[in-house]
Amino acid sequence: LCHSHKVIVKVILETCYLTDLDIINACQIAREIKPDFVKTSTGFGSAGAKVEDVRLMKKTVGSLVKVKAAGGIRSLTDALAMIKASAERIGTSHGIEIINELKRGQKHGQV
Repeated sequence: LCHSHKVIVKVILETCYLTDLDIINACQIAREIKPDFVKTSTGFGSAGAKVEDVRLMKKTVGSLVKVKAAGGIRSLTDALAMIKASAERIGTSHGIEIINELKRGQKHGQV
């Protein structure tokens, strides 16, 4: 129904409360129902996104579903680590700070 109305669908796993096997099982279900994204966290759980979870999620959903890393991403280093782990979207309340950090790094030839 959402896709027929051009609405993006995200399945939020709240990975901080899940085992690796739980994450795999949830991602296998997601792969079958084909949301646009599986997301690591709401940002309100006991912990946010972890690189290992992003890698596991992407490995499980493959190219059929994108991965959104969210929760606890507060710096450019955090964001780049998630992207390197295959996150295709970042959720953060620190976007301005991250962009400013990126601009400073580009200005000094570091990024």
